Amino acid sequence: MAFVQAIVQACTRAGVPPGPLLAQAQIAPQEVVNPEARVTAWQFERLSGLAMQALDDEALGWFGRRLPWGSYGMLARASISAPTLGVALQRWCRHHGLLQEAITLRLHSEGGTATLSLTAHRDLGPFQEFCPVSVLRNAHGLACWFIDSRIPLQGAQFAFARPAHHSAYAVLFPGPTVFGAPVAGAALASIRLDARYLALPLQRDEAALRQMLQRALPLTVLQYRRDRLLVQRVRHALAADPGAAHSAEALAQRLHLSPRTLHRQLKEEGASLQALKDEVRRERAIALLHRTDRPIKQVAHEAGFGNDKSFIRAFRSWTGQSPAEFRRSARPG
Repeated sequence: MAFVQAIVQACTRAGVPPGPLLAQAQIAPQEVVNPEARVTAWQFERLSGLAMQALDDEALGWFGRRLPWGSYGMLARASISAPTLGVALQRWCRHHGLLQEAITLRLHSEGGTATLSLTAHRDLGPFQEFCPVSVLRNAHGLACWFIDSRIPLQGAQFAFARPAHHSAYAVLFPGPTVFGAPVAGAALASIRLDARYLALPLQRDEAALRQMLQRALPLTVLQYRRDRLLVQRVRHALAADPGAAHSAEALAQRLHLSPRTLHRQLKEEGASLQALKDEVRRERAIALLHRTDRPIKQVAHEAGFGNDKSFIRAFRSWTGQSPAEFRRSARPG
């Protein structure tokens, strides 16, 4: 409820009556002053969206300068063409600084750990907590969405004192959370994650972005559904040598896992080794058929098949066409 109170205060400061917004979010006014009260993710998402539109400020008064409705969508569009998550987040930090001067976001990687920090350049007043919490949750949620993976946090650190509602931080920032301690570089807040995520390619395109922006706030409110770091690592290992057999034992050794752990973690991420092998082989075969005139037998070998007959059988199950038919249809005329 402390975050609801911050939104109510933002509305009051801007001269916008919060009562109608609370009613549309199904939050009873008397509950707002109850520190023990809680709201659902839907209620918070609804109230945040209504307040941002009523104030025409997606920052809800944090910065002294409004961020008009659509500002964060513009930042996402500027980042989505990045080749990797690390580049996308660097763009996000840089472009965020072009919209306002109250805070600076910085992404730094060292010793296998990436840190996203927030430094305030003016007194944030009543939003000393709500601003960094919202900005970092927004960046974390968007990062997860960009690569279609839950990114576990190694920890979060905040320079302000531990609030009475500190238990909520276990939901917002899973992992060890420290309050009231100096943050590196005199930052107000920071989150840490495994730097390997920064090397992962983005999984989203403009069409997906347009759809997401119709209801973007859940990225801030809710945790992303699954961690797909191992899926990406396995996919990269398979693609690096598509002609190899890639037994579970050899692949697990390469990734410094046991075969049992490899299968279990892939299952937890909603994947299987065989399905990933098929996916990489299919992508390799389609690319070769599209871009080269190599014989079908050679395409089969380079895609990781022992013979062209098994390749033709598998390709027909994937696409409904033989490799030769697919190549002809992909090159009309």
